[in-house]
Amino acid sequence: MIPPQDPPFTPWPTALAEHYRQAGYWRGLPFPHWLAALAERFGEATALVCGERRWSYRQLQHHADTLATGLWRLGLRPGQRVVIQLPNIAEFFALFFALLRLGVQPVVALPAHRRAEIGAFCRHAEAVAYLIPDRHAGFDYRQLAREVMAEAPSVAQVVVVGEAEEFTPFSSLPGTAAVEWPTSEAETVAFYQLSGGSTGLPKLIPRTHDDYLYSVRASAEICRLSPHTVYLCVLPVSHNFPLSSPGSLGVWERGGTVVLCNTPAPADAFALIERERVTFTALVPSLVSTWIEARSHSQHDLSSLALIQVGGAAFPVALAAQVAPTFGCRLQQVFGMAEGLVNYTRLDDPEEVILTTQGRPISADDEIAIVDDDDQPVAPGSEGHLLTRGPYTLRGYFRAASHNARAFTQHGFYRTGDRVRLTATGNLQVVGRAKDQINRGGEKVAAEEVEGHLLYHPAVADVAIVAMPDPYLGERSCAFVVPGSAPLPRRHEVARYLRERGLAEYKIPDRIEAIASLPLTAVGKVDKAALRRLLDPAPIAAATHGSPLANPRSYPSP
Repeated sequence: MIPPQDPPFTPWPTALAEHYRQAGYWRGLPFPHWLAALAERFGEATALVCGERRWSYRQLQHHADTLATGLWRLGLRPGQRVVIQLPNIAEFFALFFALLRLGVQPVVALPAHRRAEIGAFCRHAEAVAYLIPDRHAGFDYRQLAREVMAEAPSVAQVVVVGEAEEFTPFSSLPGTAAVEWPTSEAETVAFYQLSGGSTGLPKLIPRTHDDYLYSVRASAEICRLSPHTVYLCVLPVSHNFPLSSPGSLGVWERGGTVVLCNTPAPADAFALIERERVTFTALVPSLVSTWIEARSHSQHDLSSLALIQVGGAAFPVALAAQVAPTFGCRLQQVFGMAEGLVNYTRLDDPEEVILTTQGRPISADDEIAIVDDDDQPVAPGSEGHLLTRGPYTLRGYFRAASHNARAFTQHGFYRTGDRVRLTATGNLQVVGRAKDQINRGGEKVAAEEVEGHLLYHPAVADVAIVAMPDPYLGERSCAFVVPGSAPLPRRHEVARYLRERGLAEYKIPDRIEAIASLPLTAVGKVDKAALRRLLDPAPIAAATHGSPLANPRSYPSP
């Protein structure tokens, strides 16, 4: 007998859901109706710029509708799930809205994901199709699709933007035959985003039409977007930050223009800012550092820039203070998560607040609790674990009952894994992470997932991965490896091994340290705090309980 599956979606309690509707957060508006309303309201105004292509709001809706017809002909039906993995190109949005039109639920993957992640998403979601580019950044996604189909039997269709080879070409999809479109209910799941992951592969985050569009509307209002806003999207478009905080969707909510940039390299981005008179963009701290350095020898006219948002990773105050004088624009800090809660510094906040905090929540009904290890409230201004619930924060991951039992309190508060303090002005300061996760330039790396892959290597007897500070990316990863009987390979050999196992490039450890044994805590768990201290200039000589630690032998990147 096949055991019943975990429920795919955990709804908000009835009383809370009704409160959110009465408060006007949830308006009963599904995405297809939202897009149609934008097309009616803004018509021929430019919605999207991708290279030399310029789509109006009506054209964006038209592309989505004609693609939906083609996807219907392929056999896609309401309630099914599809993995979409596209870079910053117009086809991402055309397909995204087409799937939503059909009531098919996209699972939005990142271009950097590889076989280990994509295969897991397709199997877990029972995806019926996989949507990809032919190549991007030198990587052939068609070969990845072949590998994924071999291990995910539910995937019956692969659609390729570009040279499709044996798969379905994107160019063959648009159709004009009349289709009676299904009706989407706003309280149901629209699509799935991916968690940062701290206990293995990323989890699937269900986002409803109601909750997501509320966060989009509220974000657009807080950021004061307008039809004059021109947004440069340089971060991967499927990330929650550039998608909805306020991102592309927030810009469209206010009738502005989204300019897609397929690389965050300053030369490319600066040229687009000058050409399109970009007013607004969003970066991670590592990009801020790169852009500041590049600005000193760039001749591009960036005078149109009015706002730079920064989020996704720790942002040093000294670096934050350079944004306004370097680019002649305002800075806004953003702290959020695909699971829901998003915080912004406000545009009229004092400079000290903007430079030293990560803002305050979108909604008056974003409930925040800062607690100690026993879930008891900490003293005002003290550091603690951040818990939250609210009108756009999930109540449970997709088919993950056992994980949900740990990730949420009995009262439905989500355990974010972040350690924060609340300032006297009501703003959050992010201190660090409690979850076993590395934040590498905004990309989240689950230590447990990478450790699991490394333990299959014949030269690895045991391993623990920890974060190490990095002035450019915020954090990099270091793998402490207890060698087995075979000699420990060098870092580039470890990297090749992990790539062959299908792991995304950003998850490969930046540094390898050989160690005689892993230090343990009093309860027998690996003492990662002790390992992190070994990375300090003056490493400790022994672990807890007197277990000797050999001096680590470093294998940096060649």
